[in-house]
Amino acid sequence: MRALFLLLVAINLALYAWPRYYATADSAADPEPQRREIKPASIRLLTGPELADLPALKPKPVNEAARSASAEAPPGPAAAASCFEWGGFAVAEAPRAEKALEPLALGARLSQRRSEETAGWWVFIPPQGSRAGASKKTAELKALGIEDYFILQDEGKMRWAVSLGVFSSEEAARSRLEALRAKGVRSALTGERDTAVSKIWFQVRGADAALQGKLKELARELPGTELRNCQ
Repeated sequence: MRALFLLLVAINLALYAWPRYYATADSAADPEPQRREIKPASIRLLTGPELADLPALKPKPVNEAARSASAEAPPGPAAAASCFEWGGFAVAEAPRAEKALEPLALGARLSQRRSEETAGWWVFIPPQGSRAGASKKTAELKALGIEDYFILQDEGKMRWAVSLGVFSSEEAARSRLEALRAKGVRSALTGERDTAVSKIWFQVRGADAALQGKLKELARELPGTELRNCQ
């Protein structure tokens, strides 16, 4: 009987000392470990009607800064207003082009660009033999309303020829020749001419579709000129 009593006392002491001195740190720090245990018996699947009663998930908010940056991104080349240049005019012809552009009231959108180009083609009236012969030919041109010409006076086989324009392409030279023939000039020709000339290009920025149409009309009215994207 005494031995049984001592055994019970020893068991009670062991139960008292275990949680205080031998339990793990996690168990000791958690005052209610059993209360948070997952109870498989209490888990159940929700049915259709119960799922319908659940609150709807809210969409993740969009980053407003990212949205603003995307909205304010600069337009691509196709969306931006275009820049066109019209030319190339000999220095003496530039005032005529400026006058043609005045009705468009371009203001600060209009600028000039000068370039040194190799003119591979020109339109000309063959040498007239003397200054008097060349002057007589230019008087005939004036009577036809043509004022863009130049008498060649340098020594050489083309002295006393009358230049009616130099061009970078054969196509542009032929276009000029056709316009001259339409006005009654019969003695003009086209030919190759490898010479460096100064050209004036008029650049128009912010050209929308309507303005582009007007610029194309001007280019058609002055044969031998070219309308293209800004260089």
